[in-house]
Amino acid sequence: MRIPLLFSLLAIGCLFDLAAQGEPNEWAVERSLDFAKRHEVFKDFYFTEHEQEFVRLVQEGQSPRTLFIGCSDSRVIPELIIDARPGDLFVIRAAGNFVPYYDTSIAWDGVAASLYYAVEVLRVKEIIVCGHSHCGAIAGLFDEGESGFPEEILERWLQFGGPAKRLALDSAPPNASKSELAACATYLSILFQLDNLLSYPFIRALVERQELFLHGWFFDIERGQISYYDPLSQRFALLNSAKNTEKTRRMYAPASSKEVMGADD
Repeated sequence: MRIPLLFSLLAIGCLFDLAAQGEPNEWAVERSLDFAKRHEVFKDFYFTEHEQEFVRLVQEGQSPRTLFIGCSDSRVIPELIIDARPGDLFVIRAAGNFVPYYDTSIAWDGVAASLYYAVEVLRVKEIIVCGHSHCGAIAGLFDEGESGFPEEILERWLQFGGPAKRLALDSAPPNASKSELAACATYLSILFQLDNLLSYPFIRALVERQELFLHGWFFDIERGQISYYDPLSQRFALLNSAKNTEKTRRMYAPASSKEVMGADD
């Protein structure tokens, strides 16, 4: 019996124990078996092909050059959309790809702690904030309590999308639909999250010395396309257009907080 299957059987045993009333949840049993089969595929094919790479990463430790901040959405998989290999990315995933602004009064914050670890310990060289189409967190900004969730569960986190919502409302025509407002706010939010990154002193210092670079990306789910924010033209352009050397250089143009937001000095 293979080890992964044994672990799956143990998990199923736990499900039986938890099912105090009658039969265990059949769906949960089937999912556990499905996960075991999928893990077998990973182990037999992908891991076998990259085994030495995993061993090296254990022996030498991880040294990713890129921190990728993405949404928790199940349709947006950072390693998949840029064909990353093990050890390429340090990833933070949170609803709406929101980045809390720096606040010394925060007693605990997983995003802030991960930012610090990536920048100060791993010494990443670039940070990507990647938004995406049809984002539930952004749509939730315009739900006005229609989501069905208690407001207190969401409002503290959705506050980090508030500036994008307000600017989208101020900029849009009066007859704009919720979906149009959300689409606009998605792009704006990416820029506000970049601005929030610059509120962290240890990030701002490295950006100003051009030792750390910030990128804003947008992933269009139905087209499979990534767009990047060009700080010089202050527009989003398809990432594959950056194969041109000059356009690639522009992705690394230094930008102050105001330049990120396209504001006047």
